[in-house]
Amino acid sequence: MSLPSYSDVYSISHDREHHEDIAVGDLVRTGDNFHPHFAVIAVAGDKAWLRNLQSGADQLAFLSRCRKLDNAVALVAAA
Repeated sequence: MSLPSYSDVYSISHDREHHEDIAVGDLVRTGDNFHPHFAVIAVAGDKAWLRNLQSGADQLAFLSRCRKLDNAVALVAAA
């Protein structure tokens, strides 16, 4: 048996409400949080392999939880 997540307990939905094409090389964030920023390394099915731009740590995330960064924010994040 696994413990429920914070999102499950409080019925928080992190999925975005509109369709957005996420592709390799895009800069994204997850959920409603503004940070951290991630680079998309690979996309397979409904999941993306992400790399944290600050720590370099990799993680998997559902595409529905990824949100593309605006061009201005992406330029600052890449610098």
